[in-house]
Amino acid sequence: MRAEDDFGLWERELEPRLVREPGEPGGRGMLLVATATALGCAALIALGEVPLGSAGLVLSSLILLLWRLGM
Repeated sequence: MRAEDDFGLWERELEPRLVREPGEPGGRGMLLVATATALGCAALIALGEVPLGSAGLVLSSLILLLWRLGM
């Protein structure tokens, strides 16, 4: 019975859905985090902390990429 449940889950993941169910995660949180991080790093660069701001942008882009990939 467990294999059937896993197969059903796999089929649901491959089905494209046009309407999202309430409470289902979306990309809005990722967009807010990316915007806040970019603004914070840009502020650091504007305040003269160029190495720190650049490092923050590089690290945050790697984190967001891994988050997007689901890791």
